[in-house]
Amino acid sequence: MSQVLPGDATLVHDLIGIGFGPSNVAMAIAIREHNAQAADGQETVTARFFEQQPRFGWHRGMLIDDATMQVSFLKDLVTLRNPASEFSFLCYLQSKGRLIDFINHKNLFPLRVEFHDYFEWAATKVDDLVSYGHEVVGVAPVVRDGAVDHLEVTVRSGEGLEVHRARNLVIGTGLRPLVPKGVERGDRVWHNSELLAKVDALEGTSPSRFVVVGAGQSAAENVAYLHRRFPGAEVCAVFTRYGYSPADDSGFANRIFDPAAVDDYFTAPGSVKRRLMDYHGNTNYSVVDIDLIDDLYRQMYREKVLGTERLRFLNVSRLTDVKETPDRVRATVTSLVTGEETLLDADVVVFATGYGQADPLGLLGEVADRCLRDDEGRVRVERDYRIATDPGLPCGIYLQGGTEHTHGITSSLLSNTAIRVGEILESLLDRGLKSASDEARTVADGTGGTAR
Repeated sequence: MSQVLPGDATLVHDLIGIGFGPSNVAMAIAIREHNAQAADGQETVTARFFEQQPRFGWHRGMLIDDATMQVSFLKDLVTLRNPASEFSFLCYLQSKGRLIDFINHKNLFPLRVEFHDYFEWAATKVDDLVSYGHEVVGVAPVVRDGAVDHLEVTVRSGEGLEVHRARNLVIGTGLRPLVPKGVERGDRVWHNSELLAKVDALEGTSPSRFVVVGAGQSAAENVAYLHRRFPGAEVCAVFTRYGYSPADDSGFANRIFDPAAVDDYFTAPGSVKRRLMDYHGNTNYSVVDIDLIDDLYRQMYREKVLGTERLRFLNVSRLTDVKETPDRVRATVTSLVTGEETLLDADVVVFATGYGQADPLGLLGEVADRCLRDDEGRVRVERDYRIATDPGLPCGIYLQGGTEHTHGITSSLLSNTAIRVGEILESLLDRGLKSASDEARTVADGTGGTAR
């Protein structure tokens, strides 16, 4: 495919990846495996990934020591696409000398901290394809004869700005923490994504009360963790329900995460899409593992019996105000039934209120004007995860996330990552990149930064 010509010609990559979380790590692995098997050098794919973090990291602030994955280890970065891959979780275990121990453990769901270590291990094996500490700040089209020939990607690092070139992009920038409107995060008002990064600062301060807002898995994990770590503190859980709702992880319900379910969802009418999300939202959204629910209830009841209640559940209630001072936070909790207000002076308020997808077009500048939207103003996405564009933009812009409205519940989840990157790679190849070496694939004007 792409090639570097002598002199001042600058490489135009077949693919530039924005972000290097698990999804784009899996993309890099798929490209590496494809290139290793290519019979002809012209079939290889040139790619570069840019990640603004200084090193790989995946929800580091949520790696509580006893928290487990909610997805089977077999849904790692590669196995569903290539069961023989050397990048699998089993190969990782073998390299760490824990394969037999894991088998004897008889558990499909590893510790979250262990799966993060697996991701780091895999990312290290393809780190020649990524530039850390590099933030993509803009994308601009290069137009020739009325059509976009390729895209210029501006990247900022400690060394300044660089311009890199590509014919296709894959956007995997992940999710953004959400807090309720009007809430400002601060030293004592946190989102759960930063829990472990901030909690160490409380050591030795003898906190007396925490307030945790939210009804999902992360909220329950935060409640259990803070209650365990600070045995002198009261932990108040605030949510609008009567209690935590259990996650449906039964075999039939889990079919919503199957690769085939993506086809079903993509082709279904809008009314059916909405019904499927209503039916099966309880497999993922605002639900908690039943074992954790039972543990928290047993702990609450035990404390009532002993008269040492540190675990409080303010249910059917909403946090309606939060005011931070240098040494405290005052939280106002309002009953949804009576309207009665409860004032809680706390050391920290933690909002475990979920994540939202960043605007996939936010970095694309005028390229975004060539991307098509549906009747509801959402980005139109094809089955191969490529944004639908006008005919003047032949470059592919692929999304890893932000496709729930077209591809279903697995859009931002790990369950379908391995399959998804395989489909994106297949789309790149099927769109003619294998025969692209005889086309204009370099820019010989010598401008811009180097393609590193």
